Amino acid sequence: MAELATIARPYAEALFKACAEQQVDLSEATAWVDELAAIASNPQLREVVDSPKVTAEQVLGVIVGVARSALPAIASNFLRTVVENGRLRVLSEIAAQFRTLVNQTKGASDALVVSAFEVAPQQLSELGSTLEKRFGRKLHLTVTVDPSLIGGVRVVVGDEVLDTSVKARLEQMKAALTA
Repeated sequence: MAELATIARPYAEALFKACAEQQVDLSEATAWVDELAAIASNPQLREVVDSPKVTAEQVLGVIVGVARSALPAIASNFLRTVVENGRLRVLSEIAAQFRTLVNQTKGASDALVVSAFEVAPQQLSELGSTLEKRFGRKLHLTVTVDPSLIGGVRVVVGDEVLDTSVKARLEQMKAALTA
């Protein structure tokens, strides 16, 4: 895992620097980097990329053809560099590190909210406000559902975890009773 991060870091930093120099909207850049990472993580595309008969130009053509919208020049250049250097497998890590750099400039963080049940938009808005006060920064929430939590939520922001789930409380009670 550390190896992927080490490989991805220079690409993410170079892309971030290029976006800053060319005054590219960082929100748009984050969107197309995430889209490219999602495309690159497709198992069928990986099979194509691994084939010795497929050229870098063909791989680029497939990815650009699958993308929902036309890529800006900076995105095409970035993608070409990644493909030609054989780094398509680390594109998701590059995207994650790029997002982290963007968040740092905006004083924000990505937050994963794991809930036992679906969260209504109004509840998510209220939860987001509460969490932003708790963590002291703007949060970009991603919600997933995990019924095994029984109730409550678990929030992961970087290396911080706030677990208010019923499952966590039951485990705490179990540990206290068996100690």
